[in-house]
Amino acid sequence: MPEADVDQDKLDQLALDSESGRTRRLSGWQSWLAAGLCAGLSLYALYWTQFAINTSIYRATFVGIVLAAAFLIYPLFPKGEGRHIRIVDWLLIALTFASITYLVTHLEATKMRATSPLEIEVWLGGILMLLVLEATRRATGWALPLIAIGFLVYAYFGRYMPEPFNHRGFSISRIVGQNYLTLEGLFSTPTDVAATFIIIFSLYGAVLDRGGAGRFFIDWAFALFGKKPAPAAPGRAVVASGFLLGTVSGSGVATTVTLASLSWPMLKRSGYNPATAGGLTAAAGIGATLSPPTLGAAAFIIAEYLDISYLDVLVMATIPTVLYYLCCWLMVEADARRLNVKPVKTSDQSLWRLTSSQGYHFLSLAAIAVLLIYGLSAFMAVFWSIVVAVILSLIRSEQRLLTMPGAAAAAVLALFLYLAGMRLSVAAFLGLIAGGIVSIALYYWEKRQGRAPDAATERLIAALVEGGKGCVGIAATCATAGIIVSIINLTGLGLKLSGQIVELGGGSLAVTILLAAFAMWILGTAIPVTASYIIAAVILVPGLVSLDVPAPAAHMFMFYYAVLADVSPPTALAPFAASAICGGSPFRTMMQAWKYTLPAFVVPVMFCLSPDGMGLLLSGSVTQIVMITLTSALALAGFSIGAAGWISGPAHVMERLGAVAGGIALMVPDTRWQIAGAILVAAVASVHIWRYRRLAPA
Repeated sequence: MPEADVDQDKLDQLALDSESGRTRRLSGWQSWLAAGLCAGLSLYALYWTQFAINTSIYRATFVGIVLAAAFLIYPLFPKGEGRHIRIVDWLLIALTFASITYLVTHLEATKMRATSPLEIEVWLGGILMLLVLEATRRATGWALPLIAIGFLVYAYFGRYMPEPFNHRGFSISRIVGQNYLTLEGLFSTPTDVAATFIIIFSLYGAVLDRGGAGRFFIDWAFALFGKKPAPAAPGRAVVASGFLLGTVSGSGVATTVTLASLSWPMLKRSGYNPATAGGLTAAAGIGATLSPPTLGAAAFIIAEYLDISYLDVLVMATIPTVLYYLCCWLMVEADARRLNVKPVKTSDQSLWRLTSSQGYHFLSLAAIAVLLIYGLSAFMAVFWSIVVAVILSLIRSEQRLLTMPGAAAAAVLALFLYLAGMRLSVAAFLGLIAGGIVSIALYYWEKRQGRAPDAATERLIAALVEGGKGCVGIAATCATAGIIVSIINLTGLGLKLSGQIVELGGGSLAVTILLAAFAMWILGTAIPVTASYIIAAVILVPGLVSLDVPAPAAHMFMFYYAVLADVSPPTALAPFAASAICGGSPFRTMMQAWKYTLPAFVVPVMFCLSPDGMGLLLSGSVTQIVMITLTSALALAGFSIGAAGWISGPAHVMERLGAVAGGIALMVPDTRWQIAGAILVAAVASVHIWRYRRLAPA
């Protein structure tokens, strides 16, 4: 069992600070206000799943709550802020309220004047755009807001731009109207996805985590690999834990923080230095953004852009996720021997007992897949999975999210409403609300009586707060990305840039893919995964599609590289968070994480080089899928040998070069090259094993 007894609240705070910038440590009524807004955001999203709300009103009010919460949670300046909200924050909240209130109350009147808004609408819309940029700056730093400002400047001064990027230019009122009065700017697809899918999945992850599922998945993975001491056992357990915890979290940084805190004592005992341990946990942690069924926020936007179901995105992500963790696994196996770490047991728990006592946590994850297969929408599938998770939490007293009287009240009311003719999901929603109210009432009544209240209520409130709080930074980012997308569409910049990339690549698919990968790396090191994917989707994807790359492959390519940017130099959030826990140098930790994931950088290229690459997205015949998966796995093995420098023992430089050459040949969309590559990788491994055994006695 993982040895660290960590404070979950401190872990959540570190994850939020690492991923979204430093947050305030509020106290008193200000703390309650911020928590109430975040919990209210979660409940508002749940309400939306059951009751019809006008699309424009819902998106606008959602953004309003997000901005208010952001100005409470994130300080004006990262350092020296203190524990109190400033007057300027209250002013920004008031301006947010004024802008959103005007839009909601004048919705019908504004529909027909998006191209020529009134002066008050230009002022309020411009203020709201600035508020979104400020919230994003507080949450993620200066990079994304500055990029958005650059696009706004480009839209206004288009007539002065050099060819082929010049355009007639747009007035301030036209730019503001596009963003404030339509669903093609601030409230476009990225915001829609944040207000529907991302917030619901964020709440789902928080419910599972507070209900004990996150800790169970880590314990289960450690028990799976920990019964017999082995040098590679700690690394294997960390990689498996990263995948299982990722199915709950969907956040690479949050998974890294939890994983590092629980596994660092064991890795230290085994002989891993702080930088290597931090790099390993960061590499395993960021895979959470790729891991079904939760994935990262960008996955929901893929479904919207491709006009496919979220289940289709889950299917497409399956093999790439397996290949990513295969890469981590191969690097761990090599490092465990190269570093000569000590064989240790990772757990004393019985896997059978652990599974039989808490294996029910897997049911909630399975429920999402089953409900999606049966045709439910993604948000309804997650709603029911939340219901299932709350019910399952009642099995163990230390994991309950409702008190037993609260659970009884929820069940009775839900049953009564359903028998009275109400839709089952609505009855379940109202039942949960009633159960929560009863639990909270009992909590405060017991405190007034001087008795220790049931901790189930604290876990329930924490889940609601974390669900909303975890979405605030992402939602602000999505709104800012909406501004950028509106300018790209308004000016036609996307087609111009994609055309330039194709021209720069000389019409060569391989060169264009490398240029797109480089552009994604630069973009991803500056701004969050979701924003970098959105920008790439409207600028880089059209260029790949014009060279006959299937649209799903092009979008998954961008998504994969956006995720890998989380461990890429010169800035990498996940390794920085891991270094804070393991005590290693942030730079060395980042380079170790990059090393562990380096072979995985070739996986997205395989999507796009040939039509057979779609087999990695589970599209095509069974034979095609099996062959391209095996070919990709063998290519990864070749690249892993080159990166790790180890097979049975230290690999000679010529062996490393030969393995990498074989991996490259396996990527070429030609059967003859792939056969040659497979033979070369096998030959390198065979020669190395023969040489190593021959030298072993010495």
